[in-house]
Amino acid sequence: MEAVPDVEVCGEASLSPQLIAELESAFPSVVLLGITSEADIETARIVKQRFPGASVVVLTTSPDDGELYQAIRARAAAYLSRQVTPEQLADVIRRAARGEHPINDTLLAYPRVAERVLKQFQDLSWGKGVEEYLSPLTPRETQILTLMARGYLNKQIAAELCLSEQTIKNHVTSILRKLDANARTQAVVNAIKRGLIDVKDSSRRPA
Repeated sequence: MEAVPDVEVCGEASLSPQLIAELESAFPSVVLLGITSEADIETARIVKQRFPGASVVVLTTSPDDGELYQAIRARAAAYLSRQVTPEQLADVIRRAARGEHPINDTLLAYPRVAERVLKQFQDLSWGKGVEEYLSPLTPRETQILTLMARGYLNKQIAAELCLSEQTIKNHVTSILRKLDANARTQAVVNAIKRGLIDVKDSSRRPA
């Protein structure tokens, strides 16, 4: 990644206890994890448990349904073939560093895995644990969308969250884009249909 000026390599380690030691000293925002089998994904799970603020990008030699499903369960931000181009990898790293989850895009190419994930998502005991990773929204955007669903206007949301009204407007623009909505009401409806916000939590109205 030396040829990419906005991506800095801060360390390298094998899949061993040395990896955790390296992460403890480097504190990277993104961890590239090369795997050769589904069993290696357990390392991704450990990394996310120890360093929840780091995004894990899994690079695999042979992409398949089982690995992708386990990568989602391990809360990986992305799942890519080792054949990915340097440009594509750099783009995914940037997105992961921003808190996005490109693994959602990959999921669309694996309909059987998507169906399996949706079935598991309906099980609240697991769904709550992966909701953040299946949602295109950041935690802040989800918070703002929930207030929008309650009928809050931008000024009221800004007061509720102690943010500027312009910041709220920027978030709302991002929410509309991510949910492919042209209006606030459409965004709320799309989010409820997809299970991104709780209808019960959205039922209260501002005073």
